[in-house]
Amino acid sequence: MAIETNQIVSIEYEVRDGDKVVDSNVGGAPLVFMFGKGQIIPGLENGISNMAIGEKGDVLVKAEDAYGAYNADAKQEVPKDQFAGIDLEEGMTLYGQGEDGGTVQVTVKEIGEENVIIDFNHPLAGKDLMFTVTINNIRDASAEEAMTGIPAENQKDDECCGTGGGSGCGCH
Repeated sequence: MAIETNQIVSIEYEVRDGDKVVDSNVGGAPLVFMFGKGQIIPGLENGISNMAIGEKGDVLVKAEDAYGAYNADAKQEVPKDQFAGIDLEEGMTLYGQGEDGGTVQVTVKEIGEENVIIDFNHPLAGKDLMFTVTINNIRDASAEEAMTGIPAENQKDDECCGTGGGSGCGCH
């Protein structure tokens, strides 16, 4: 039976780029998401849509259905002094704040005498990925989950939010 939009799905996965494992939650906490809401990459969601609880399978996700094509224009040359206090290395990932206030991830591509070239592409952009996925659970969403789009397993305990409890409370 196909997984339906708004159902809560729990999976265990390993992702490979060729022979290299690039991400895995095997042996850790499962990935829990609401199906059909764009919470995981589209190619993986499509690939598991007809799987059942307990089923394990391989899903090949083409780059365009994962993190998109590599955009050669998504590089920027930045003065090296903007990275004061950071021990830069080529290939390292840095996080900053974008113009919209959201988190931006960049990769250091090249370090020159005066400038640093950073790449705004996702590290897996332009790559076809092989996912080995096990479906741990599929269940209907509660009324609250359907309204918020957030599975209960992913909700933060907000008991201290609004009380100045700070980041340790899971407040955002």
